[in-house]
Amino acid sequence: MEYLEIALKLIVGLSILNVWLVRSQKATPWRGGDARSIVEEFKAYGLPIWVMWVVGTLKVILALLLLYSIYDPQMEHYAAYGIAILMLGAVSMHFKIGDPLKKSFPAFTFLVLSLVITFL
Repeated sequence: MEYLEIALKLIVGLSILNVWLVRSQKATPWRGGDARSIVEEFKAYGLPIWVMWVVGTLKVILALLLLYSIYDPQMEHYAAYGIAILMLGAVSMHFKIGDPLKKSFPAFTFLVLSLVITFL
């Protein structure tokens, strides 16, 4: 079970870091509305740019904490619950603007995986 938990932490943590630090300026089929970058995505959601910075900072910090929790399990619940809350917000934003269900799939998946991590 320990290896499964480590694998899930790596998947969630590295995926979030990839989205926010590597692919933030690239189009993906998962972006909200017709957005081609994270900035455009937050505009499509009707959110101000400062919200993008707050959400992005929180996601990067929580992803790093989740990865760190492989070595220090005390951080696990803070990181995983925090990510779950942010992913719930992401899913709700997709619904808010009427995106097809498939666009919210990654956020929903990371929401579920974060909750699974907390219960393993």
